[in-house]
This record gives sequence, structure tokens and C-alpha cells, in this order.
Amino acid sequence: MTEVSCRDPNLVMRLARLGSIHQSRLSFMRILTRRMAREGWRFEQTAFEINDQGVGHAVYTAHGPERAYSLIAYAHDLPAEKRSDRVIAEAWDATFTLFDGIPTGADIERLSQNIPVQEAGRVKGTELSVSRANRSVRLWEHVVSKLAAGEQPDAAQIDAVGYLMRTTAVYGSGKLGAADREMIADRPEFRVPFQVEMLSVYLTRWFVRDLVQYMADTRAKALGASAAKLDPDLARSMGIGNSTGLGMAPFLLNHPVLFSNWVQVRETALQRVRGVASATADEIAVFNDIFARNKQSVANWHSEHPVQLEKLAALQADVDLISAKLEDEGLAQSSPWESLYQWSTQSLTVEGQEWLVSLMLEPYGDLVDDLADEMSADNTATFRIAGAMTVARLREVLQDVYGWALKTDWSLAANKARAWYVSEEKLEPRLGERFEEPIEEYEQPLAPGRDATQLFAALAHWPEETPVAEFLLRHPEHRHSVRRAQIANRAPYAEIRDNTISEDVLPIDMLRCKLAFFGAMHFDPRSDRWVRICMYGNAPYPEELSTRDGDFWVYPDAQSVAKEG
Repeated sequence: MTEVSCRDPNLVMRLARLGSIHQSRLSFMRILTRRMAREGWRFEQTAFEINDQGVGHAVYTAHGPERAYSLIAYAHDLPAEKRSDRVIAEAWDATFTLFDGIPTGADIERLSQNIPVQEAGRVKGTELSVSRANRSVRLWEHVVSKLAAGEQPDAAQIDAVGYLMRTTAVYGSGKLGAADREMIADRPEFRVPFQVEMLSVYLTRWFVRDLVQYMADTRAKALGASAAKLDPDLARSMGIGNSTGLGMAPFLLNHPVLFSNWVQVRETALQRVRGVASATADEIAVFNDIFARNKQSVANWHSEHPVQLEKLAALQADVDLISAKLEDEGLAQSSPWESLYQWSTQSLTVEGQEWLVSLMLEPYGDLVDDLADEMSADNTATFRIAGAMTVARLREVLQDVYGWALKTDWSLAANKARAWYVSEEKLEPRLGERFEEPIEEYEQPLAPGRDATQLFAALAHWPEETPVAEFLLRHPEHRHSVRRAQIANRAPYAEIRDNTISEDVLPIDMLRCKLAFFGAMHFDPRSDRWVRICMYGNAPYPEELSTRDGDFWVYPDAQSVAKEG
């Protein structure tokens, strides 16, 4: 191994780079499927009580080494006029909860009065998540009608959408009375963040496949015929869609320690791989295989949003540059990954650089996968302000973490054009125009750079050896900024080093960053504030986990890539 440092937070934590992160082997979906395959989880459908109108419930149970978890799915006959992906919707095509253990009939009955109404209902500690989903209406009808007619659905139509249902919310961590994370965080299978939510979505996909087949069978039976069975390859190509809006964006700002741990793990993994002195033939073969498959994945990525179209064009050009580089030089030289990384910083766009970073980790599961257990966080201690810190030291921290902000002219309207607030109706985050809407008095503390600059100015005339506690007794309005600065001093990747209220801020950069850590691909922004993605596309279904790859499923199948080539 050669000595390599982790990348500077001032480089990594810019919004343009965070908004260019790609899924990797340290993404939450892949961590889960890898674990389930390795540990030999067993799955069973224990109930499927759905009537001919597609209304009823089903239960799917996952048996891990020590515990079982059950997805309870409620299917509804939703009128078209009530179908909406907006958070203010009050009815959905299907609603779900992930139950801790195996539910009794009484549990299913109790939850049938609460899960279908979502926010209007209440659950308890035996429920780990609450979620809902809507059909992709045109593709759903296409698949049902084709199967009912004894034919397979059109692969091109499936590819164009990618999913039969899309979730509009997957709630965990105490939402609506569900179990708090602290109740389950010590379980090995849930030590990594968001494993409850990822398991819920994984089992939801299984239910959706079964439901569409059942509806096709029912329609064919009514005609005195038999439906075709959905081709396994077509079924596998479909994931679960997701519409993610502005409400998710503040998460990264509101969970600085957790966010820092995610980025720290990714950066430590990159550091380890860059330090590899030489690559073995097997490691090079894995990289070349995944490179070819990921190259095809980029070619399959479509969007109509101008920002994403520009990034896609740049990424495709970058992929060609990497191909040429590999053909010319290969990876047999000493420190191959460090050499390739350093070349990328001079030759590729930020999008291409981060795509390559994720790719470089793929051959090195033995080297980096253990880092996954370091991605969670206990925020309790971080909320205690260290009152003994001196004013001089606090100034140093502010200059280090918020240097970019101290150089920003905050008197310019363009630099503070936006304001984050919470809507009164749905208690959801919103981003408004500061100088066009009466929202400033409701502004949330989601502009750390501006607030840190105000703190720095307030410290100007305080003696250097003064304890921070003494300063805060006089200026309690700066407590949140002092706390954030002290957190960033201990957690180097805690703070986004960019202006989150400027006129040109793109919230989708924050959305994409979080979703990439989930494991999402093929981001399709519909505006600068919401994005559609697909989860678990091409993943093995539960009954296939023992026979198909539980890790590299995110990339197109090697055989299909060979045919394309």
C-alpha cells in the first residue's frame, strides 16, 4: 500500500460535486442485498387475500439469522381522480408497513384501519416503517392486458418507465408512532442506516410483481382463458419507482454527523483503493467487466431535464475518455488507481470523476465493505456545546470550515434570494423567494454559511481567550452556528461548503446526493426541486438471491452488454 490522504472537504463538499455522486458498493440497497445473500435469508409469502377488484392484503416474511420481518401490503381500488404523488394525497393504490416479526390476524386487522390512511392513522413499536405507492397507470394496464391475452408485455415500454409502482413516501424512525431507530439500531441487519426502508422497498417489489400477475390471471379467467406468466427477465428489469421532492433536501443539513459519516466512509474507501500498490489480474478483470456494464448503464440513462441532459452528455464523453485511457495504458502499472484518479482530476468533468470513484471501489469488497458499519451515527453527544472552547479557536474553525462563506458578499440580493421555511398545511419543507414572498420571519436555520458569517462578525471584538460559553450568554442567537461549527470541527464532512440560499442553488443536488447513498441510479429530475428514480431495477427477487448475484445486479447483465457491443 502507498500513503494517500482522504480528499479535502473543501473539494468534496461542494454542491456541484455532491450532486454528481453515483451509487457504489457502499450504497444502502447493495449492502442489504449482499447481506441477505451472504446470510442465506429465507423468504415466504404467508398471505395473499386479494379479491377480483385488486382489493385486500398480502404478507411477505423475510427470515434472517435471528429475526423475521414481514411486509404487510394493503391493495386498494383507487379512482383515477384520487391518484396523486403529492404529499398532500389522501389515498393510494397500495399502502404498506414493515412489521417486526410475524403478524397475527389481530395485527393485520388493527393495521388495516391505520396503514391505508397513512398520516391520519397511528401505529406502534412493532411497526418499523409506513409507506405507500401508486401505479404507473399506462404500464400497469399494458402489462395486465398483454399477460391476460397470453402475451408478454413490450420490453421497450417497460424499459421506458422502469417500474409498475412508485413509492411516494417511505417513513421510518418513529414516524406516526413506528419504532424509533434507537429501538433497533443495535441489530446487525439494521446497523447500517436506512436498512429498514430498503428492506420494505425490496419486499414491496415482490408484492407488486405478484399483484400484476394476479390481476392478469383474474382478467383472463373472466374471459375463460389463461394468462401468460410474466417472463422472469422482464420482471427482474422492473424496480420500484420513487418520486422525491424538496422535503428530503434539508435532511443533509439537519443530520450533519450522519452525513459526515456517509461521506467519510466513501472517502476512506477511495483512499484505501488509491493506496493499492498494484492490481491483480482478477481485480483488473472485475473492474473491466463492471466498466463495460456501467458504460451500458450510462447509455441507457435518459432524461428530459436540461441540467441532467447536459450532465449526461458530459458523462458520456468522460466515459469515452476513460475507455481510451484504459486501452492505451491498462492497469498493470504500479499504483494504478492513484494514477487513474489523478488523471481524472485533470481530464474529466466532476460528474465523470465521481462516476469513476464509485467504479474504482468495485473490485475491492474485501478492502472496503467493512466500512459500512461506520455509516450510522449517535447524534446525542454532538448537541452539547463545548463552552470551554476559546473565541480564538472558534474563529479558526469558522475560517477553516466556512472560508468560502466569509468571502461571500451577503449584502447582495442574489446571494440570499431564497429562504427555507415549513408549510403550515403539511409541515413540509419549502424553498421560497425571499424578496417576493412574505416568508422571511418563518425562515428555518438552513443557511449555515450565512449564519456562520454573522457569528464570525459578532466575535470580532471579543478577547481571544474568552470561553465560548461567556460569548453565548450575551449572544444566544448564535448557539446553532457555534454548535454546527463544533460538529464540523470533529466531523470533517459534516457541512456543505456552498450557499444553500443563493438564487442559483439547485436542491436536486442535495436530493441526488442522498439518493445515491441509497443506491439509486438514472436520476430523472422533473424540475430543480424534485426527481424520479428507480430502486432495485435488475435486482434478484427473493427466491433468486441464492442463485443470482446479490451485489453487481445494479449494472446491466454482462451477456446483454456483450450483445450490445
